[in-house]
Amino acid sequence: AEVTAAQWCADNQLTGLKLTKQFPSVGDGDFGCEQLGRAYRGTLAVRPTPNPNFRRIDAQVFNDAGEPVLTLSTVLGRY
Repeated sequence: AEVTAAQWCADNQLTGLKLTKQFPSVGDGDFGCEQLGRAYRGTLAVRPTPNPNFRRIDAQVFNDAGEPVLTLSTVLGRY
């Protein structure tokens, strides 16, 4: 269940980025999420790709002990 909840958290973050229809800036950020009554901490890492019209985004979710539970990655293009 922990991995499923962490996946929902990461997926929600990546979907939120897609819905803004804005090209994300390269850099790192943090987010928080609550699923199934548990709080999770996560990080978003936005990196350039060889094609300047795309960015790679890694959403990593951690448990209470600070251990990584899941990393979900996607590539976003310019709109």
